[in-house]
Order: sequence, then C-alpha cells, then structure tokens
Amino acid sequence: MRRALVALLAIVVLTACSGSPEDSGPYGVESATLGESQATLGWNLSVANLRFEGDYVLVDVDAAPTDPAAPRAKPESIRLGLYGALAHPIEANAIGGCSDVTDLNVTPATATPDSLRGTVCLGPLRDQTQVRGVYAYSPQDRIAGTTVAYPASFPVGLTPTNDSDTGLILQTSTVDAFRADGGKLNPTALGDPTAFQGNGYMLLGLEITGLAARYRDDSARRGGPLMVTVAPTLPGKGLSYACSVYGSSLLVLPEASLEAIAVKASLCTQGEINAALLYPTVSVMGTHAALWTTPSV
Repeated sequence: MRRALVALLAIVVLTACSGSPEDSGPYGVESATLGESQATLGWNLSVANLRFEGDYVLVDVDAAPTDPAAPRAKPESIRLGLYGALAHPIEANAIGGCSDVTDLNVTPATATPDSLRGTVCLGPLRDQTQVRGVYAYSPQDRIAGTTVAYPASFPVGLTPTNDSDTGLILQTSTVDAFRADGGKLNPTALGDPTAFQGNGYMLLGLEITGLAARYRDDSARRGGPLMVTVAPTLPGKGLSYACSVYGSSLLVLPEASLEAIAVKASLCTQGEINAALLYPTVSVMGTHAALWTTPSV
C-alpha cells in the first residue's frame, strides 16, 4: 500500500512539473521544434521545412482549429517572424507574405475559417546565418491590463518613454512622412494649410532597449512577451510598398542568449493624413506567442 502511495505521489509530481515555466520558451512563449505542432491563438499550428531561397526564408505552415467551437485568431491576423540575433526584425503576414515574391516557385499560404496552409515568405534577408527559428503571434491577441499607449507626431515622432511603464525604453530614430501619392513632406509643411489633405503615411523608426533579465522575468509573470503596434493603419498592402514591408506591429522577441534588448525597427502609420501623421499612437502590450526553433537550438 505504501509503495502504491509513493508511486502515485511521484506521478502527481511529474505531472505538475511537466507544465513548469522551465519547459516553456524564452520570454513566456510556447516553444516547439520546427516540424512539430503546438496549440496557439486557438489553432493547432505547425511550422516546418525552414529553408533559404534567394534572399528569402521560407517555411510551410499547416493549422486547424484547436476547438472548432472556441474563439480563435483570424488567419489573416497571424504574423510570422524570424527568431535569432538579427540586425532588425523580419516579419510577414501568414496570408499575403509571398505576394511580392515572384521569382520563387512557392505555393503561398491560403486560409479558410477552419484552416491555414501553405508557404510563408520572410525577407528579404541577406545574413541568413543568424536565423534560429520562427515565431507566430497575432496583433489582435492582447493580454488584458497590459496596454500602455503613447502619442507620436510628425516631425518629432515619439518622445522617449520611461522603462517603469513596460520595462522597455522606446525612442524615435527616424520620422519620414508622405502623402498618399508618395510625395515626401518636410517639417515646413506644418505651415501649409493645404499639405494635410487626403490620405498619407509615416514611417516611424524606433529603437527599443531594455535589460534582458528583467524582460524575461516580466514576460514570464505576464504570460507572454510584448508587442509594439502603431495606429492608424490600413489592411492589406495599404498606401505604400514600404508599409506592406514594415507593417504596423512587431513582437519584441530577441534571441534568448542576449543580455540586453536592442531592437531597431520601422513601423508604418497610414490612413487619413492628419490621423496618420499628426495624431498617431504607439502602443506596447502583452500578447501570446509561439516559437519553433531548429533542433540544434
């Protein structure tokens, strides 16, 4: 009887430990090896066959709902990004990420309400030696009570933030503003009553810094890493090729071995020109994410 009780306790302990934080990926993400499937964003999603063709990184995705009756992220909202010690983030929408890749023989990912299947293209990227895996997240998925929003405007951009808000410091590196026809606006346009009519877009360069140890602890406690989003934005390719490349969101997921957060990225605000250039918002918020790494990582 005593042996049976000891065996039962051992099973309980092993079961409890199997879901411990140590088994999860870096910065509160769920983690698996490339080729495996894991539950994320309401989907059973697998990312496989990471390969390099030309200046692009290609992966194949295959997903079905975890529970057909439960809420889940819309397939068109799912974004994939490259994990590793990259010079700058590389992300793409799962749907439409290969739309500008015309020189490769790929079957781009397509979706129905109950499936997501095909190839996702990430790039261009010249230094592919730093790629260690691929992550997935959705800008629509937000951890409650974690959002901090900051105003930004042309030509100043975002004033430097305080790390007491999120554990990260955000500051502007570049601000470039354009009318919808591609005409660039100079700061002197602020005195022109006709300059801010119609639609427009702004490319906001950001530097995101922080202590990796603190970010790691905060992410584990929060239940996921942070993402940075800008608004307003438009669906699809939007007003500019640059906006389709940079997007309006990024996941802050540096390579786990780094001791500091040092991310340089550009995001695009677009839409009615006054809203996009003079009154945009930069938001930092927690989200859930999944990571697939190469077997050697």
